[in-house]
Amino acid sequence: MQSPDQHSPSSPLLAIDNLSLTFHDVEGNRSPVLHDISLRIAAGECHALVGESGSGKSVTALSILRLLEETSRIEQTGSIRFAGQEITTLPKREIRSIRGNRIAMIFQEPMTSLNPVYTVGTQLMEPLLLHQPVSREAAFQQALQLLERTGIDNPHERIRSYPHQLSGGQRQRVIIAMALACRPQLLIADEPTTALDVTIQNQILDLIIDIQKEYGMAVLLITHDLPMVKKIADTVSIMHCGRIVEQGTVKSIFSTPEKTYTKHLLAAVPTDIQKTRCGGHILIEIRNLSCSFTIKSPWSSLFSRNKPIRKAVDNVSLALRAGTTLGLVGESGSGKTTLVMCLLGLLPCRGSVTYFPQPERPLFLTELSGRQFRPLRKELQIVFQDPFSSLSPRMTIAQIIAEGLVVHGLGGTRSERRSLVEQALRDVELDPALAGRFPHEFSGGQRQRIAIARAIILRPKLLILDEPTSALDMTIQKQILELLRQLQNRFQLTYIFITHDLRTIRSVADQLAVMRQGQIVESGPAAALFANPNQPYTKRLFNAAFHRSTSCGDTLL
Repeated sequence: MQSPDQHSPSSPLLAIDNLSLTFHDVEGNRSPVLHDISLRIAAGECHALVGESGSGKSVTALSILRLLEETSRIEQTGSIRFAGQEITTLPKREIRSIRGNRIAMIFQEPMTSLNPVYTVGTQLMEPLLLHQPVSREAAFQQALQLLERTGIDNPHERIRSYPHQLSGGQRQRVIIAMALACRPQLLIADEPTTALDVTIQNQILDLIIDIQKEYGMAVLLITHDLPMVKKIADTVSIMHCGRIVEQGTVKSIFSTPEKTYTKHLLAAVPTDIQKTRCGGHILIEIRNLSCSFTIKSPWSSLFSRNKPIRKAVDNVSLALRAGTTLGLVGESGSGKTTLVMCLLGLLPCRGSVTYFPQPERPLFLTELSGRQFRPLRKELQIVFQDPFSSLSPRMTIAQIIAEGLVVHGLGGTRSERRSLVEQALRDVELDPALAGRFPHEFSGGQRQRIAIARAIILRPKLLILDEPTSALDMTIQKQILELLRQLQNRFQLTYIFITHDLRTIRSVADQLAVMRQGQIVESGPAAALFANPNQPYTKRLFNAAFHRSTSCGDTLL
């Protein structure tokens, strides 16, 4: 990547000056979202637009392509110039000739960006046939080359696949290939690695860097992932509440930030290391646990009696002490969630799971029937990855949090349950006056607090946290992690923390278990494991998460 100092500021590829934008609803109400946005991106430069959700990052990007006017009533002032041409006044036909051709965009969620009824090849060919004078055969060959260039395995097979037949990383590579089809001068990447495993994230970032160098392309990177910014960007704009509060080079912003909000953002990146606690007695002991699934295939059912078996969990043994946190890490599909579902008796499995509510009173969970297990569920709770999908949209927050009390016959009268709900909301630092609202009326961080309140109101001994911060901004992540620490200390909770965010788990876990293909490849005290991993797979995971080479020559730690 070229340094921004090598580009003339008088002739940037993209220049935004005093851009302000207001939405109008059907009743005529005005909602200002952007306020006097100004930024410059030179040819070949990577500029990062950083801020929390709702700060206006994606709206700024959509304004460049004038996509908002297609679906919303907006009022816009200011100037957007691309290659010296004013975009805001272009006729629709001309702006459509720029979209996907000279300016391309990678959207945040690849599954919603790809049409499920068309093959990957058909969708890759579309921008080529629309913007380039090529035949269908030539477009097909170019699409195949794009898949090869973006590192898709078996491109001749994948080009005829549908989006649902690809993994998350493969779908993101297809989106990148589509964006690069016409060799754009500017690539807008909106959270290109959100929800991807750390190794896949690293591959996608390396791919974007390589292609940027190869094509001499400018990149506008929209993200809240500050370590990613340090790796890939040359310059940065920090956004807050629809305004750019600070701009500069990556080196200056990260080493000598001037604004309070920028310092607040940088301080939210987890850097501390949890000191290993010994904890109390063994609470959960897993021995030789295995869980397999039969892969349903039309070919195997027609021509063979032997259906392929996939071992999701393969002979796993672990022990967890009361009052401590076990970090369970690994790539998607490694078996992390399946393992805890077996622990909770939600999936059939072999082996043993022993629960010690008291040291001298073991309960063999894998031998219990569903009816026998039911009373124990209040002691073994789980907080799911996506709180919005796990909270009923038809129930108020009070009803959601009180549901466990009703199921387990706790809380006595309705007024007593109401009092317990209010206390649970206070425990997670939410105003009890919000109890009558519905989930859609809350932010992502607030919904995660509600999901935690629903679990802790039953005073569990074990709380399983399945990717509880993966979809949250850095600052909200920090708040949730601090809340979890406070709750653990106050109620003597034991956590199993499932994640692929190694920075987060390093700051909270006492013990660490690394999973791959259903097996525990390495486990032990978290601090010792992070300091000196032994297995090649663990080293590869850590190298991807704590990448030390950046465009500024600094480390990410």
